[in-house]
Amino acid sequence: MTTLIQIGNSKGVRIPKALIEQTNLADVELEFEVLPEKGLLLKPVVKQPRQDWENQICEAQAQYGEQADEGLLLDVLNHNDDANDWQW
Repeated sequence: MTTLIQIGNSKGVRIPKALIEQTNLADVELEFEVLPEKGLLLKPVVKQPRQDWENQICEAQAQYGEQADEGLLLDVLNHNDDANDWQW
């Protein structure tokens, strides 16, 4: 059993190392899900492949300006079936 502990202006829970290893939660981004009348579920964030690429490209363009190869980046982003382009 554990209790909430003070961490700065927030509260936290210490999770035993064995539980972290057993659940593969080490060094992963976590999300919380509130389960009404049951508690709080802690689970790893599952990202879809290529999720947020468009936002990341826009951020890179804003940060690097002309140094970002806009044409190439947008072409890769908009290209849906790249498997046909590979030469084997």
